[in-house]
Amino acid sequence: MDIKVPAVGESVYEAVIARWFKKAGDVVAKDEALCEIETDKITLEVTAEADGVLSITAAEGETVKIGAVIGSIDARSPGAEPAQGGAESAAAAKPAGKPAAKPEAKPEAKPEAKPEAKPGTPGPMSPSGRKLARELGVEPGAVQGSGRGGRITNEDLIKAQGARAEVAEPGKAAAASVAPAAPTAAPKPAAPAAPAAPAGDPSGRVVRKPMSQIRKRIAERLVSVRQHTAMLTTFNEVDMSEVMKLRKKHGEHFQQRHNVKLGFMSLFVRACCAALQEFPDVNASIDGDDIVYHNYCDVGVAVGSERGLVVPVLRGAEKLSLAQIEQTIAGFAEKVRSNRIALADIEGGTFTISNGGVYGSMLSTPILNPPQSGVLGMHNIQERAVVVEGQVVVRPMMYLALSYDHRIVDGQGAVGFLKRVKEYIEDPEEMLLEC
Repeated sequence: MDIKVPAVGESVYEAVIARWFKKAGDVVAKDEALCEIETDKITLEVTAEADGVLSITAAEGETVKIGAVIGSIDARSPGAEPAQGGAESAAAAKPAGKPAAKPEAKPEAKPEAKPEAKPGTPGPMSPSGRKLARELGVEPGAVQGSGRGGRITNEDLIKAQGARAEVAEPGKAAAASVAPAAPTAAPKPAAPAAPAAPAGDPSGRVVRKPMSQIRKRIAERLVSVRQHTAMLTTFNEVDMSEVMKLRKKHGEHFQQRHNVKLGFMSLFVRACCAALQEFPDVNASIDGDDIVYHNYCDVGVAVGSERGLVVPVLRGAEKLSLAQIEQTIAGFAEKVRSNRIALADIEGGTFTISNGGVYGSMLSTPILNPPQSGVLGMHNIQERAVVVEGQVVVRPMMYLALSYDHRIVDGQGAVGFLKRVKEYIEDPEEMLLEC
């Protein structure tokens, strides 16, 4: 059975083999992750479609076309063939008194299959888990997974690393069971140092790595935005007191009822959808000499990943409830973490919201996601002294930034949109009653 590069979208024609999780000749099980491929938009895993022995024809780092064959799976079990062959030859030689050969053939076949099925091979892991294992210097094959189906979680890796550190200290015998992992893991940290030598700096002070396809694409798009749009940014600040009271009052009931936390993002999505209907230019895009106005709000929500920023899209966000928005965002975040995000999840979008506040950003200038004409940047919430009705009071404040394409949106429309979002957040009851 051939292993082919899956189609991930109409505009994607090639991919790079980022890494193979298995080696040629390894026994693989159906639905087991074989390799990770990287396109200029997404990274995804290729899984086995059948049990068998893996054969690899495309090496790591090789660029291949969509639909190209990168390996194959021999569905015949390596232990079963000799067993069948031995049985057939024994049957053919019945009179020769070879019944003794029959029991010998079966035991030989079974021991062969067992070592290949579990020779210290690691349990299922996510790409982020493999990265963490390399950073911690932990050999996945020596870690017992506690997740579903024996899946190795990040907590398993951290515990294994901590246990190994205890073994290194005298007088700590509690973690002696993890000691065998230390010798195998020790050479691993040295492996990343090898690529540094060809880069022309034997001291290892400089490491040169090829840019990933996603990072190349991000770089191209960011440069393109600066060259082909008239991007400006306007700022405002919003008092978060009322939405924080709303979350405190209804947050527990909301989570019990919908099995998801009530976050700020859903409230901002609703506020933006309401404001976009009042200021349609911010929800429009340029197509040639035409301006395309969208009578719907497909809102992209920026999600950070280890390979770069991913912006999955909430389709028809103006029709979604707060619970539906939070549940959809949580589903996207899990897909991003496990590299299961699909191209269909990130295509399109008429407006984008980016929350730099989760990383501690106080103020920034978000960059447009073409062909969209607007992107809202949320930032960190900080208590600041503000004047309210002639009195200096301390309030939780957040800076908001709206970057917009001045070719479509004029200053009045941009400022009006941002001011409307501010009003909705500072008086959320009005927004929730209208929606």
